[in-house]
Amino acid sequence: MFIVLLEYVKPLEVIDKLLEEHISFLDRYYSQGKFICSGRRTPRIGGVILVKGETQQEVQEIINEDPFYIHQAADYKIIEFTPTKYAPELASLLVKGTVQD
Repeated sequence: MFIVLLEYVKPLEVIDKLLEEHISFLDRYYSQGKFICSGRRTPRIGGVILVKGETQQEVQEIINEDPFYIHQAADYKIIEFTPTKYAPELASLLVKGTVQD
């Protein structure tokens, strides 16, 4: 499991112009079961994506397709972690060997 932290490096006007493409990118990976949740950081300095990935390389390859990455509008930090405690309702999203794997 990975947390991807985005930090905008271009003005919000640029981010807003890329937002529709970015949302399409998100939708593509939600439909593949790779993204668990995502959203804006508060204050609006970037975003966060929770990714169900096997390796950091796989996550980086996914991020390489993000319009924010392509247009150098954001910097990315990828943090790997192993969920060891979670709400039971999230088990199918977080634990290997469940229905969604």
